[in-house]
Amino acid sequence: MERALAGRALRAGFLCLAVSCLSPFARAEAAQPPAPEPAGLAAAVEKGDLPPLKERLPEAPRVMPVDSACPAAELGGTLNMLGGSAKDTRMMPVYGYARLVGYDETYDIVPDIAESYTVEEGRIFTFHLRPGMKWSDGAPFTAEDFRYFWEDMAKNPAIAKFGVPVELLVDGEEPDVTFPDAYTVRYAWSKPNPNFLAALAAANPFEIFRPAHYLKKYHERYQKPDKLEAMVKKSGQRNWAALHFKKDRAQRNDNPDLPTIEPWMLVSEMPSERLIFKRNPYFFRVDQEGRQLPYIDEVALTISNSALIPAKVANGEADLQAAYLAFPNYPFLKRGEKRSHYEVRRWESGRGSHVALYPNLNAADPVWREVIRQADFRRALSLAINRDDINKAIFYGLAQPGNNTVLPDSPLFEPEFRTKWARYDTAAANQLLDKLGYKMGPDGLRLLPDGREMRIVVETAGEGREQSDVLQLVRDDWRKIGIDLLLRESQREIFRNRIKAGSTLISVWTGLDNGLPNQATDPSELAPATAEQLQWPGFGMWVETGGTGGEAPDADDPDLVAVRRLIALRKEWRETLDPAKRTAIWKEMLEISANQVFTIGIVSGVDQIVVVADNLENVPERGVYNFDPGGYFGIYHPDTFFFACPGVDTAEQRP
Repeated sequence: MERALAGRALRAGFLCLAVSCLSPFARAEAAQPPAPEPAGLAAAVEKGDLPPLKERLPEAPRVMPVDSACPAAELGGTLNMLGGSAKDTRMMPVYGYARLVGYDETYDIVPDIAESYTVEEGRIFTFHLRPGMKWSDGAPFTAEDFRYFWEDMAKNPAIAKFGVPVELLVDGEEPDVTFPDAYTVRYAWSKPNPNFLAALAAANPFEIFRPAHYLKKYHERYQKPDKLEAMVKKSGQRNWAALHFKKDRAQRNDNPDLPTIEPWMLVSEMPSERLIFKRNPYFFRVDQEGRQLPYIDEVALTISNSALIPAKVANGEADLQAAYLAFPNYPFLKRGEKRSHYEVRRWESGRGSHVALYPNLNAADPVWREVIRQADFRRALSLAINRDDINKAIFYGLAQPGNNTVLPDSPLFEPEFRTKWARYDTAAANQLLDKLGYKMGPDGLRLLPDGREMRIVVETAGEGREQSDVLQLVRDDWRKIGIDLLLRESQREIFRNRIKAGSTLISVWTGLDNGLPNQATDPSELAPATAEQLQWPGFGMWVETGGTGGEAPDADDPDLVAVRRLIALRKEWRETLDPAKRTAIWKEMLEISANQVFTIGIVSGVDQIVVVADNLENVPERGVYNFDPGGYFGIYHPDTFFFACPGVDTAEQRP
């Protein structure tokens, strides 16, 4: 068994092996005097519509290391934010970031909803829940919610049509799931499951629990057939499983009736131009004085045209905003600071590249597919890009030109990974293309083997000007090597579907989701792993489905040797717990990725603009704005943000 390390877990791996990982400050509230009711809930408690605070909190709430200087009676208010679509309601569970286990600000995994957990040999995970914890409607949160997910959903073919979710399979093996008591849940495999905790802590988490008391009325095992049939008919769904799915979409956050454990819960009926999220009166976190979080009573998300959001922010219509703000908005937003009483802050990005190109190795066009699979062709495309000019023209020279790779703050960073095939060298690019035999045609464009001119359509989801502006400059660069770039914009869903179908030759997106990994982080972004990967969706599906779907990387194709090696290396990583071996595997995978140029990074280190109202406190001056890991604002716990109270100096209110 591995060395026991208590209280911490690596960024995307696991520690606390065979010992209990306790939630930070888990029982500090024992010495605190009774805390007052949150001002926004006091009236409901007085009327008897809501139980008193002591009955709403678990026996051991999670105590956050924060203490607002404001009196309890002056905490509350409405936090205004802006969204570009009603679908942005799904961002609230990301920001709220209540997880069974979650990342802290140093990217260690710690208990959150769970009071503690243990890991034995990397394969047996035991979670100890908080006795007395409740869902947002007051129903008990117990092991029954975990049993319901496992037995009535994950193991039910009507709901899990493709079998037990892949997050719960280790080489095809299902876990042994047991529930020793009402507040204990155990998952066990015969081999290590190194990604289990990371999946639970993700921005869009894999949740192994559901509100059983709510969903049972939509399940055939628990509901009377005639009543269930009537509900199915009324809802317009095809069967009970479809109705159950519709009611259960916690990540979409579009059902106000679905109980939650997040700090704020949706109360607006969908669709709406102004979505209101009220505080969860049974939320399980408190501050150091025992006062229940969140400090803020409600969040109002106003839906607007995404192109107008920077102007609305400059007009003071948001208290906290980062979504739909790009670095080029910085000068404009700075000019509005004093007028609209906000501060523009610059947070670091955690992505491997701010803008990256993804050649599709599974392109449907057989001629283009053969071309794109040639490493020297991808290297030529990369060498032809003048990253320094792009940096100066669009990012004011403040970004870092280079490949899509891990960032300098990662212990796995090597300078050569950033610069390999990333210098600007048009002559070298032309030499590579000449060597491959792609001759120039009469119009100054190189010719494909079938005689067509090399015109590459680069596709984007069209969600921001930056990517289009970058591509305009790349177009000029590629023209110098005899390749024409055409830009195609489409909605995100269409964009993704075209890539999966092989209709897209090259797409543009951000780089590595996690640019700050360590040896315990799954290197899945560097190897075919899922059908969602833009550079090899077919290979990713083949791996994801265990060879039953997608496209296998042909063992006879010399251009795919590196792809097969990456798949093998990731498998080796999953089968070892040795940190030294894992580090070596990571380094080899990073080296292969840089040398093979499976993705073409442009620039990294582009700060995220975060606008914070002058009276909003406890928001970090500097932070890392990253989806996963991090949940954008999530790891900084917005439930601890609060509005400054009158009569107290702002500086004194900052914890």
